[in-house]
Amino acid sequence: MATPIDWDLLQSLHAVLEAGSFSAAARLRRLTQPTLGRHIDQLERQLGAPLFLRSPRGLQPTDLALAFRPHLADMHAAASAGQRDAAGLADGERGVVRVAASVMIGLEVLPAILTRFREAHPGIDVELTLSNKNEDLTRRDADVAVRMARPTQNALVARKAGEVGFGFYAAPDYLARRGTPQSLAELREHAVVGYDRTPPDLASKVGGGRTLPRDLFALRSDDDAAQFAAVRAGYGIGVCQRQIGSRAGLVAVLPGAFDLSLEIWICMHETLRASPRMRLMFDHLAAELAAYADERV
Repeated sequence: MATPIDWDLLQSLHAVLEAGSFSAAARLRRLTQPTLGRHIDQLERQLGAPLFLRSPRGLQPTDLALAFRPHLADMHAAASAGQRDAAGLADGERGVVRVAASVMIGLEVLPAILTRFREAHPGIDVELTLSNKNEDLTRRDADVAVRMARPTQNALVARKAGEVGFGFYAAPDYLARRGTPQSLAELREHAVVGYDRTPPDLASKVGGGRTLPRDLFALRSDDDAAQFAAVRAGYGIGVCQRQIGSRAGLVAVLPGAFDLSLEIWICMHETLRASPRMRLMFDHLAAELAAYADERV
């Protein structure tokens, strides 16, 4: 029978796979680098094969290490979820809730919403993870998620908060300098902010389904926040949620050019419905984001 592997050693392997180096992994685990190195050495002795190779490109994981990666990610997510659950067992209004959201919702909408939650429930800490990729709630990568599409995973509790539309926006000072385009064709006379390597779904939702070509853009980035920051600074015309554009004092350009709207859904795993702090966060986000979706723009 194989000797069980110490979980502490596996956590160090997971940290190196995630961080890409021993020094960064040691900081992640709050260990000294020699201690973390000993963990990897011990694992390699126990497994009888190397886990990492050093090359001019840096530390390279072997096939053996990569085979561990998905299992370690699952174990890490489960352990983190267990810590959050245990932290709140004594009191339903104490503990941690991990919230996942898209980048723009997390940066521009949630801060005020979470501030109001904190004022109402000071014993609950929030861990916020931002990504345009949907976190796996069945694996407990997050406890409560704000998603911009109807959830398809089974075993989720979900509530639709509303819908948000998108449009072209620009800063008032940009339009004062350059004028306001009156047609999609006139966009080529302006500085347009858009994607770099990865066209978003909304790129094909303009002007009857025509895709905005990459060479149209005077500033290119696949980071939504970077695009929005450039538009707000007066660099040019870009696309954003109508509510976010209105809140930032931007001016709608070419109203009606877009036919895109996205639904906002609040989701959590069904096993969390009995947790008071999870339910508090779920209900708070649902109510606040419904009000956000209903804002007049």
